[in-house]
Amino acid sequence: MILNDRELKNFLAKKELIIEPLEEHQIQPSSIDFRLGNDFLVYTDSIDILDVKDNSYQKKLKKVIVGEEGFVIQPKQFVLATTIEYIKLPDYLTAFVEGRSSLGRLGLFIENAGWVDAGFEGTITLEFFNANSRPIRIYPGMRICQLVFAKMNSPAEKPYRGKYQGQRGTTASKIYMDIK
Repeated sequence: MILNDRELKNFLAKKELIIEPLEEHQIQPSSIDFRLGNDFLVYTDSIDILDVKDNSYQKKLKKVIVGEEGFVIQPKQFVLATTIEYIKLPDYLTAFVEGRSSLGRLGLFIENAGWVDAGFEGTITLEFFNANSRPIRIYPGMRICQLVFAKMNSPAEKPYRGKYQGQRGTTASKIYMDIK
């Protein structure tokens, strides 16, 4: 069951769902808007290969902190970003991350692998791809994506407690931790 605005407000009031900071106007009829943070990770040309068994390429990622001037995503560029909001999901709620249609119409694809597992806690790292042939400038604090929440029939047997739990700020891939 997808939660509506009334149900979302109830979960927030009871502190079963925590989103901080959160302003009333971010709550939509069936989602909550999340805003863009000010730090980005850029994959530089000095990276030869992204090896899933070796995270040494992460030392070559460029961290960019921006202010009111915003951040320009070049055509065909892939960039990581973060939300301002920190979220804490109970073990019986899950969320889908969706890009905003207005940004999609400019050619900006916004993802985070699309899913936030029940039990996750942290800021949301977003993956951006500019599919346009023109640069796109985005600004910290702007509404960047929306989370759609669904209530599960019962709490997860194994809620999320993984390698991204508690993350704050833009977080690079930790897939190398999966390889055994």
